[in-house]
Amino acid sequence: MSELESPEAMPRVIAFLSDVLDRVAQSNDLNRRFESQKLSVFHCFTKPTISIHSYLERIFKYADCSPSCFVVAYVYLDRFTQRQKALPINSFNVHRLLITSVLVSAKFMDDISYNNAYFARVGGISTKEMNLLELDFLFGLGFELNVTPENFLTYCSYLQREMLLQSPPLHLAESPLNLASRLKLHCTFNEDESTHQKQLAAV
Repeated sequence: MSELESPEAMPRVIAFLSDVLDRVAQSNDLNRRFESQKLSVFHCFTKPTISIHSYLERIFKYADCSPSCFVVAYVYLDRFTQRQKALPINSFNVHRLLITSVLVSAKFMDDISYNNAYFARVGGISTKEMNLLELDFLFGLGFELNVTPENFLTYCSYLQREMLLQSPPLHLAESPLNLASRLKLHCTFNEDESTHQKQLAAV
């Protein structure tokens, strides 16, 4: 079993992802004072009271996705923000973007996944809204859902580096290649994506 699939490690991945998204959201919250940002179906009228970390933990607990789904959801969020420059992640849209990216990732990656109604309950929204968010997210991605093993490896490497920097450290002695392999990666090979994008990685 991969260290990332152990009961101790996966919550650390969740903690890392929530920390990255929280930093991105806070940064863009400040920038929105000086830059015009387009409103979208992902925006709430007020900031959700649940923290990003607690929300992601809830998704992790109830969505029952494979570990690789969270890495791919991370890839999708990165792609979305790169394609939709006027829709940066902030405190008003991050929760809806999160539940939607995991939903799309689970459908694409896993042989069996819950339906939209179930994900809507997990995310605290209506099924109608979940359907709308999924459709808007897919168009925002340009329906580019394929993730090459090379691109997946890049994100795994970044996750691994960041987790090794956390304290107390995880004992992740294996290489990123083995890590990606053990995450049961099921990706296609027909996409030529550039290296890790800036929006989520370089904050």
